[in-house]
Amino acid sequence: VEDAQGSKAPIQQIADKISGIFVPAVLIAAAVTLLITGFVTGDWQTAVIHSVAVLVIACPCALGLATPTAIMVGTGLGAKNGILIKGGQALETASHITSIILDKTGTITAGKPQVTDLSLKEERLLDVIVSLENQSEHPLAQAILNYGKEQGAQTLPVSEFAAIPGFGITGVIAGITYRLGTKDYVAERENLESYSSVLDSWSAAGKTLMILADEREILGAIAVADTIKETSKKAICDLQTQGIKVFMLTGDNQKAANHIAKQVGIPEENVFAEVLPEDKSAKVQYLQEKGEIVGMVGDGINDAPALALADIGIAMGSGTDIAMETADVTLIHSDLTYVDKMIQLSQATIRKIKQNLFWAFVYNTIGIPFAALGFLNPIVAGGAMAFSSVSVLLNSLSLNRKKF
Repeated sequence: VEDAQGSKAPIQQIADKISGIFVPAVLIAAAVTLLITGFVTGDWQTAVIHSVAVLVIACPCALGLATPTAIMVGTGLGAKNGILIKGGQALETASHITSIILDKTGTITAGKPQVTDLSLKEERLLDVIVSLENQSEHPLAQAILNYGKEQGAQTLPVSEFAAIPGFGITGVIAGITYRLGTKDYVAERENLESYSSVLDSWSAAGKTLMILADEREILGAIAVADTIKETSKKAICDLQTQGIKVFMLTGDNQKAANHIAKQVGIPEENVFAEVLPEDKSAKVQYLQEKGEIVGMVGDGINDAPALALADIGIAMGSGTDIAMETADVTLIHSDLTYVDKMIQLSQATIRKIKQNLFWAFVYNTIGIPFAALGFLNPIVAGGAMAFSSVSVLLNSLSLNRKKF
């Protein structure tokens, strides 16, 4: 938070450019005031006073304070509300987001899946599934292990284990090679017709399917489902109300993905399903190439490249360390409603910066002619200059009144 409060937002460049022109212009105006007043009136003491008044009233302190004070207040307010923003650039970019990509598991859903259905040719095959998943680091593995423990399944020795990201796992148990994973991975050479009706019904219900096969045939299937967070639908609705396009990203099959999307109000055309982990960042790039300013929300290791590529990456606080390290914003509460709050905060902060820049510039522009004509002595000009800086600070501090 301290690093963020000391960082510059791109909008600060406006103040820097204005100051780069404004300061030399004021020096010239002060010199012209000195010469004209001195030669016209012959009173060089008065000329010096008028010239100094121009310098004092035009002191660009308010311009310099306009951006950093608002960023300091905005990032601090965000931190108090569980929104950790890494810098001024992220704060400004968030105010311009046009599209948000939400990773499904752990973001839209609770990330605590449970086994809902099981269809096996033999009961002993549950031991095989549990043994394979015991070697896996996939989020769904723990759900299957918990289920196996409840059912009293045994863990068997596994050799030649391998995980194929986005597809499934394989290993040798008692001399037999088993595969457990998606239809495309497991059923390369097997016939799924006998399971098609069961798999279709599970998919239509939004469940994630894993099929078990050996080297000869399909041996069964298991379905896992994750519950949708209570706040997800409202959060997505709030984002859409702001005119932001919301997309869902998942490795699930299209039917299961559409089922989840329908429940939270995401249009089917905005669903990216059956996406491999290494292809997540490609979806971000796809939207960026269409001219969208993209925010990516995720929590897993596989989300990190997409979080890095997005215009602004947003990590859930309950996610992996690499996701939080890569992202520009971390939501401590792991609640999608805080995405909308973060965008509102960024928009409010940028409005304050623009207000500060406007009043600081207008104030100085109006004050210079009065000082040059002798209507302000240096003491009054100094008080007015100080007041302009205080007014910018007070305007920035008023951001603290914003309620979430």
